[in-house]
Amino acid sequence: MKKIKILIPIYNDWQSVFKLLENINSEVSTLNHEFSVVIINDASTENRPEFLANLENLKSVQVINMKENRGHARCNAVGLKYINEKVDFDYVIPMDGDGEDRPEELSLFIEKIKNYSDKVITADRVKRSEGFIFKFCYLVHKCLTFVFTGQTIKFGNYVCLPKFEVNKMVNESATWSSFSGSLAKTVKDRKSISSIRGTRYFGPSKMSFVNLLKHSLCIIAVFKTTLFIRSLLFLIAYIFLVAGKISVITLIPVVAVIFMVISVIILSRRENISEFNCSLANMYNIENLK
Repeated sequence: MKKIKILIPIYNDWQSVFKLLENINSEVSTLNHEFSVVIINDASTENRPEFLANLENLKSVQVINMKENRGHARCNAVGLKYINEKVDFDYVIPMDGDGEDRPEELSLFIEKIKNYSDKVITADRVKRSEGFIFKFCYLVHKCLTFVFTGQTIKFGNYVCLPKFEVNKMVNESATWSSFSGSLAKTVKDRKSISSIRGTRYFGPSKMSFVNLLKHSLCIIAVFKTTLFIRSLLFLIAYIFLVAGKISVITLIPVVAVIFMVISVIILSRRENISEFNCSLANMYNIENLK
């Protein structure tokens, strides 16, 4: 029987995370492993309501309250570090707390690790639930990431990490900025399951266009050396092609690439291993829901 920790970052969306806990409890009832949940409360401004569900299939449910809000990616990083240093476990499965990472797919992870117990298993998106505009923007994000870094990243935070891979992640500075980017950098040999992006349990999505842009650039920043080389080659080739036809219109791609490179340089400063190493100092307290 493996000890599996489910890691859930949360900011204010208590109604969703409580429903998620009930659904996780239901889904793991037949999986024959020990499941526990660690919730990272990112300094929520809304009080947590009383939670009365039994959760008989979960070994424990902890809420780690943070002193200061640090954002979703850094909550995942803190959670990994806490579990790696303070908890006995075999695997960690990070999940979004709003229902978009479907608990029904936990059984697919468990089935996969029967044959690949030492591999990272990613939930690769085969279908999304968002509207057309978001899907289009996400497609642009994936194309830009591939063109400028050579990486095809079909997964988000919903993965299954063996213990030794968690240890790698918490010693990688990129984890402090981008979970999926760091995983793509540190773990090349991965297996996958097919995943359908679920719909939020309550309320609208919090992933705005600006947040999606920042998310995309943070992933690209993990591979900044490759980005700089490919951007330089692109600019040289493009300027050669449009030489003699310079105009405001033809300069738009040049400005866009320069803007992206500058943004990546700025965002790459988020990859601070010193801050990451000291991140557990931001924990205020730990409460046990079970």
